[in-house]
Amino acid sequence: MEYLLNYFTALLELTKDMAPYLLLGFLFAGLLKVFLPPNLLTKYLGKSNFSSVLNASLLGVPLPLCSCGVLPAGISLYKNGASKGSSVSFLISTPQTGVDSILVTWSMLGLPFAIVRPIAALFTGLAGGLLTNKLEKKEVQQEVPQEVKETSKKRKYSVKTVFEYAFVEMVADIAKWLVIGLLIAAFISVIIPDNFFHDFQINGILGMLIILVVSIPLYICATSSVPIAAVLLLKGLSPGALLVFLMAGPATNAATMAVVGNNLGKKTLLIYLFSLIAGSLIFGLLIDYFLPISWFLPLAGMSGEHVHGFLPEWFENTSALILVLLLMYSFWKQFKNWQRSKVAEVSTAQFSVNLPSMVIGVDGMTCEHCKAKVENGLRTMEPISNAVADTEKNQVSIYGSNLDIKLIGEKVVDLGYTFKGEIKH
Repeated sequence: MEYLLNYFTALLELTKDMAPYLLLGFLFAGLLKVFLPPNLLTKYLGKSNFSSVLNASLLGVPLPLCSCGVLPAGISLYKNGASKGSSVSFLISTPQTGVDSILVTWSMLGLPFAIVRPIAALFTGLAGGLLTNKLEKKEVQQEVPQEVKETSKKRKYSVKTVFEYAFVEMVADIAKWLVIGLLIAAFISVIIPDNFFHDFQINGILGMLIILVVSIPLYICATSSVPIAAVLLLKGLSPGALLVFLMAGPATNAATMAVVGNNLGKKTLLIYLFSLIAGSLIFGLLIDYFLPISWFLPLAGMSGEHVHGFLPEWFENTSALILVLLLMYSFWKQFKNWQRSKVAEVSTAQFSVNLPSMVIGVDGMTCEHCKAKVENGLRTMEPISNAVADTEKNQVSIYGSNLDIKLIGEKVVDLGYTFKGEIKH
């Protein structure tokens, strides 16, 4: 019973610590989504030179995309004119950080970690992109179809759009993994003894290599990795090994490696992995052996008794309550969409002789999460009765009447994927 009480206490304190900064990060994410022109990335990433690679890293660091969410964006950039080096740079730097995870890192791990983390993402992305341009042959980039350009021009600027993306779509994208990260962090806090890693000498280069082996194939997003990292730091893991976890965990997983290999080539995949592994080890060693250890010690607020900083307790409690309500709404909405999807599948199966009203091309769908996001997003449009995505063929079959191809294209772009127009049969 005592362990259970300690577990829920740790879970509550972790949630309170990160909630205010996470909500602020969501808001920044909404502002970036709405006010960052959709063609800006492609415009400045098209050449195989230093400036394009640097632009990719600089633009990728603040974007709140995890290793699953960055895949459609990165691959679509490549297919729509970005150089291979720029695409690799974007794929490496973007999932490691984001405005939300930087703020949460500051709140739970301190300002030095919050500064070092985006710097490490920037330099590893830059190194990976330059190495790709050096070792890979230059390729003729594809011209973006005119209808896609026209679809991407129109942009809705409103407070409603900002809040919908920030506190509905963004929350939905990370809800599951955020909750899993918090649950794991609270479990580690209760089960693993203090100074565990120090007592068993699982630190230095050995600790970093162990963390790498564990982190590379697993999926964890940049934000949900922070509470786990904060608890591991309390248990004696060295700050350098911790940074390796914060870099390699969000930026790689089995699905990412498969998609990068299939779309950019096996050689590019090796460059991608080498840049991440070498970069994380270099920055980990830099922290452990060249920077003051006092910069990266556990925060007082994470050391057992909860010590509040400049944020009042009522504000932390209110933020935590809002975050929990947003997560509950997200899970409820996903459940309703799942129910609707099952009904739609049965309906489509029963009337399989019916042909779709329209078939469109959509690039960037790489997994079941992408498939569900596109289908559920299109089904919210009133004229559409059903939408069935095919990730293998990169197309979506749409059922309904009085369909507007331009509105559908705009919706696909808003969802974060590349609209390729109607496919004629």
